[in-house]
Amino acid sequence: MRTIAIALLLSVGALAAQAETVKMTVHGMVCSFCAQGIEKRLGALPQTQAVYVNLDRKLVAVEAKAGQHFDQATLRAEIKEAGYEVVQAEATEQTLAAIRAAHPAK
Repeated sequence: MRTIAIALLLSVGALAAQAETVKMTVHGMVCSFCAQGIEKRLGALPQTQAVYVNLDRKLVAVEAKAGQHFDQATLRAEIKEAGYEVVQAEATEQTLAAIRAAHPAK
């Protein structure tokens, strides 16, 4: 019984330490300046660990610092204020590195 309790605590701790990543499809990005603007804007949010922008796939992924979470409405508002349109957003368990590997820039 004690072993089960310890295993449960360890798995809960691992989940809490896992960073949240939000993947978004963003329309209106056409150049590296667009990508840099979005990276800078989302990177300035206090909970942001890293940002990845892939212009060809219209993909923006933002990873939160460990234990932090994003309000998708805030992310959408930041991107809209920058002049772009978020057409889809979803939280995912994928790391930013995994997303980058699955969707490499050309």
